[in-house]
Order: sequence, then C-alpha cells, then structure tokens
Amino acid sequence: MRCRMNEETGVTYIGPFGIGDRIGGFGGVGVVVKSANPDFQDGDVVHAGFNWQWVENFLETPGEHFPLRKIDSSLVNGQVSLYLSILSLTSGLTSYLGVKVKGHVTPGANQTMVVSGAAGACGSLAGQIGKLEGCSRVVGICGSEEKCQFLTEELGYDSAINYKTKDVSSELQKLCPSGVDVYFDNVGGDLSNTVIKQMNTDSHVILCGQIAVYNKDVPYPPPIPEDVQRILTDKNITRDRYLVLNYPDKFESGMKQIVEWTVQGKLKVRETIEEGLQNAGKAFVSMMKGGNIGKQLVHVGDS
Repeated sequence: MRCRMNEETGVTYIGPFGIGDRIGGFGGVGVVVKSANPDFQDGDVVHAGFNWQWVENFLETPGEHFPLRKIDSSLVNGQVSLYLSILSLTSGLTSYLGVKVKGHVTPGANQTMVVSGAAGACGSLAGQIGKLEGCSRVVGICGSEEKCQFLTEELGYDSAINYKTKDVSSELQKLCPSGVDVYFDNVGGDLSNTVIKQMNTDSHVILCGQIAVYNKDVPYPPPIPEDVQRILTDKNITRDRYLVLNYPDKFESGMKQIVEWTVQGKLKVRETIEEGLQNAGKAFVSMMKGGNIGKQLVHVGDS
C-alpha cells in the first residue's frame, strides 16, 4: 500500500494510486446490501483479497478482477476479521508459503530462524510457522518491550530483540551461537544487513518485505552494500525475491494447513483494530511507524 503512493510501485501486479481515483485496498469483508447477481443474496457475508474499496458502501460486479466470495462466519465463530489476518493472502498465506518455499526448513536439522518485523502481520505468523515446520530456535526482532513480551510469552518465540534499545549484532551472537539458517526479512536496510552477516553457509533469506526503504527512490529488491553481497555470494546464501502470487497452486493446501493449526491452537493471531473509516489514515500511519501488533485493520461498521 505504501508503494502505491509512489509514481512507480516497483512491482508489476499493481500500479500507483491515480489522482482523483477511489482508493482501493487489498482485502475487505462486508455484507451484501442488495444483489442482482444470482450467486449472491442480500445479507451474504463476503470477502475479497484484492481491490476492496475504502468506502462505507460500493457497487461492484464480481468477476476476474474482483474475485468476491461468500464466507461462512460460523467457521470463525463470527470473527470475520480473521479472513483479513490469519486466513488472508497477504498475511497467513504469505507467511506460510514464504517459509515453505523459500525457507527450506528441515525437521531435525537444528536450524535457527530470525524474523524481522516479528510482531507484525506476517512476522508474528512466520516465527510460529517456522517452529511448527521444524526450526529448533526462533528469534524475533521488533521495536518495543511489549512486542518482545508478546513474541516470547504468547507466540512461543525462543527470544526477542528490541532493536531500539539493544545492539542487534551482539544480541544475535548471544542468542544464535551457531549462526542463522533462515531469515524471514520484513524490514531490509541496515537491520537486515546485520542479520545477513551472521548467517551460515547455504542458508536462506525469505525476502518478504523491505519496509525500511519504502520511502526511498530505489528499485525492488533494493540494492545492498558490496560487503553484504559478497557474504551472500561466498556463503551461497539464497536471497530471491518472494511474491506469494507466484504460487497459486499452493493456496488451497496452504490454507488448509493454516486452518488446521489455528483450530488446534498451534497458530495464534493478534489484530490491532482502529474504529471508523475516518481513522483509516491514522491507522495506516500508525502501522508504518510500528504502532500495531499483528495485523492492522480498520473496522468500518456493522451491517
């Protein structure tokens, strides 16, 4: 969403916001007020993971460019917001498939995973998934003591580092004495360079996000310092661009696993909810500054 505020988004699958255009988000849940489409009835609860409009009411024709689908709210005990967090493309599936297809986690291999942006929408899930997939140690990096406590006491992270008060390099040396095997990167910038310098040979970077550089006029993925690039090359560390949309054939099986873990209580989710459409901008700025824990959502209203 932040990249859509630039003239060039850096990606091929979505363009920048147009001046005067209605703002579209990535996902939303709503209730059908009136339908002329036989596939939908008045009162249906519906969800779309793409092109949801930031307005209280809007008219749409479901189709290829707006894949609207009905949801059964009873499956989530009425908490339909879960379709925007743990059961969403941009959080749940992005985290799960990132670990599965780019993390190369091997049960019993005594691997250590580090997650940056660890208390955010993807990071909070990625660390839990890493553990469930077989990592022996998971360390999160985040920006407050509250978030560190959340990671270790609620989500099962082995350790957490507050990058605002601790020296990340020295903390990683203590917490990851055998080095880092998998790095789920939501941040980029200097923090990620620090993590990469402590990664092992044949390890893997899951290049999920680079929020530290979204305000800079650089290509995506952004360039990294020569010394860090040498480390990647010399140690054969993979750092391929990751986009969940490239794996549609894995969506169904991935969602099935996420639902199973959630029902079993093995995968936990936190949502930060701002009330009112008029506060959407406030919520966005807060999220960009790290004010959220878990998925940042806006509650527009009830039907």
